[in-house]
Amino acid sequence: MRIFNRLESEVRGYIRSFPTIFTKAQNAVLTDESGQEYIDFLAGAGSLNYGHNNPVIKKALMDYLATDGVVHGLDMATTAKKKFLHTFEDRILKPRKMQYKLQFTGPTGTNAVEAAIKLARNVTKRQNVISFTNGFHGVSLGSLSLTGNRKYREASGVTLSNVHHAPYAGYFGPDVDTIAMLDKLIADPSSGVDHPAAVIVESVQGEGGLNVAGLNWLKKLEKLCRRHDILLIVDDIQAGCGRTGTFFSFEPAGISPDIITLSKSLSGYGLPFSMVLLKPEFDIWKPGQHNGTFRGNNMAFVTAVAALDHYWSDSKFQASIEKKSQTMTTYLDKLVKNYPAAEMTRRGRGLMQGLAFKDPELADRITTLAFQNGLIIETSGGNSEVIKFLVPLTIEPEKLLAGLDILEQAMADTVNQLSATDAEPVEVTV
Repeated sequence: MRIFNRLESEVRGYIRSFPTIFTKAQNAVLTDESGQEYIDFLAGAGSLNYGHNNPVIKKALMDYLATDGVVHGLDMATTAKKKFLHTFEDRILKPRKMQYKLQFTGPTGTNAVEAAIKLARNVTKRQNVISFTNGFHGVSLGSLSLTGNRKYREASGVTLSNVHHAPYAGYFGPDVDTIAMLDKLIADPSSGVDHPAAVIVESVQGEGGLNVAGLNWLKKLEKLCRRHDILLIVDDIQAGCGRTGTFFSFEPAGISPDIITLSKSLSGYGLPFSMVLLKPEFDIWKPGQHNGTFRGNNMAFVTAVAALDHYWSDSKFQASIEKKSQTMTTYLDKLVKNYPAAEMTRRGRGLMQGLAFKDPELADRITTLAFQNGLIIETSGGNSEVIKFLVPLTIEPEKLLAGLDILEQAMADTVNQLSATDAEPVEVTV
């Protein structure tokens, strides 16, 4: 690891949690240079919903490259883009009776968020945007202004402005109506909250600690936006593409966002790809007004088409996600019950679940030990107090259980070690 320590910036993160050199990967398993295998419950921070080196998707990419298909084309028309547009409309939009224009932005999720808030401000001619506590939308400056976590905000180097952070669903507990609070702030001309251009929300907050917005809460939020003539943006970058069970995380709520941001697993293969879905009436961009050299990754168009055709042409894949989600829920509830000393609760929805610990240090100890025993899993939340499960949606059932067993063993060892430490007699000197 010396070359990484010597040459790579101190900003590196995951390499510190998982200090080994990985060399190959297949579906839910990563292998390092020594041949050690690790079950992957991180999945590229949610960018590998279809697993590592998915054979169906890989074949489509290799076939495309073998024909000298266009790799880089700015935003020119290519056969790869044409096929993606047709496929996304046929597999995703039409079955859901959704009508959106597609804007291809720079390669990562934050690029999509930047485009979304810029568009909302241009449409409404207002500057203020409502974001939520514990929200995470990226670390470029516009997106960072929407992000709640102090660790990321402190690195900005400038004042982050034109955003009001409202309390998310359940922020003050289950009995406090945070939508009513927000409604009052927007309606009151003396609240100090400028009339917003948009509200941006994650239906499940990934980085923020797997906080879940209830379906009724999301419906009330949409009504609030309609009542006050505010655009509703749903950031589905981590929670989308099937992660919570349906392709879009907000589908069960029956809402119709004005703008949707997608990235992460959109390409299906871990290739950079971000996109903004916007209702046609809001497509007021002038040609080239928001651009980027790497908007529209043709290789990602190809792999995305393969993923959509293979996994979203019928309901079988969604049913498999539901079954694995139930397995995970049952297992995590068992851990909560069997290890009361850990003082934890289950959070999340679909295959975006986790365990929130009262003591963040305990979460860190468990994930560290789990890695030593062959499981890659991370923490999230404002204090890194939540162990977050982002398994590939294609993970084999037996591999899912094997990973959960590794986590349970790490939990048992950690809790037992703490209990033994607490039980040690204290030597008193007279």
